[in-house]
Amino acid sequence: MAEITSGKPSQPAQQPVQGRRLSDRQKDIIQKFAALGSLIVLAAVFSTTSSAFLTVNNGMTIALQVTSIALLGIGATYVIITGGIDLSVGSVLALAGVVAALAVKELSMPIWIAMLLGILTGSICGLINGFVVTQLRLPPFIATLGMMLIARGVALQITGARAVSGLGEAFGELGNGSLFRFESLDEQGFPVVAFPGIPYPVVLMIAIALVAAFVLNRTVLGRYIYAIGSNVDAARLSGVNVARVTIFTYVVSGTLAGLTGCVLMSRLVTAQPNEGVAYELDAIASAVIGGTSLIGGVGTISGTAIGAFVIGILRNGLNMNGVSAFTQQIIIGLVILVTVWIDQLRNRR
Repeated sequence: MAEITSGKPSQPAQQPVQGRRLSDRQKDIIQKFAALGSLIVLAAVFSTTSSAFLTVNNGMTIALQVTSIALLGIGATYVIITGGIDLSVGSVLALAGVVAALAVKELSMPIWIAMLLGILTGSICGLINGFVVTQLRLPPFIATLGMMLIARGVALQITGARAVSGLGEAFGELGNGSLFRFESLDEQGFPVVAFPGIPYPVVLMIAIALVAAFVLNRTVLGRYIYAIGSNVDAARLSGVNVARVTIFTYVVSGTLAGLTGCVLMSRLVTAQPNEGVAYELDAIASAVIGGTSLIGGVGTISGTAIGAFVIGILRNGLNMNGVSAFTQQIIIGLVILVTVWIDQLRNRR
């Protein structure tokens, strides 16, 4: 009886668990590097088909185009790791941008306050999503699908389904400005751009990605997020406030959608209530391509960033080679299907 209660037999049983965890970690690393390898292969292929692909200007263009996908993808990563999904980010993006634009044009607010109001709009939408999922117990798919329709409808209603224009050049500073831009004068006194600079949206993307990665990997909150996605019941029994942490992930997703909306409308210097259609698919795709598992518990911000650049480079390269937008949708759809299939194979193993 003493042998049974001594706990010694439990030690060998822990070794397969440790080995399995190590194997899972190795699989995550392999999938991330597979995405990175795909990124390198795409860049190599498109550099041979177009001489303008590997230029500084095109590189900055790709980074600027990837910004929206990456920011939304970071929010999607947080939500998906907990085992949820957020289908509303495209509509929330449009609503936040419209709110910011109307605050400037109709209420004559300072631009930075209007932008904060737009971001806060996204945060509120995320908070509502989290509340509906955790308190009303609706499936995340249904809850965020409802928010997708509501946010789009509100954006169309408050604008009369028309674009909000006449916002002034200062409204476009966030989306069109750049850091470290260098210009020189030619012999005739005309400015020549020596270096286009790093666009402000790209600087924002890098800063937010670093903060998001730090929270996931280096804080207790990040461990709670992974724990909920791995086993929600075990996390709850361990003392984790599952509802609060889950709501936090949806607020992060909504806040980043609001920020993305403000950045996009600033780039256009016009607020479009129809902006952001199907952006949620790009966000989810970037996360999954980078190794985030749709069943939860697995995902990294660096992998999502790689996935976003895979999508961005694929679109940019196809555009430069004259491939139609319809064919691009087919190709990216196939990439998403293959990536999810690989994720399913990994989970079955």
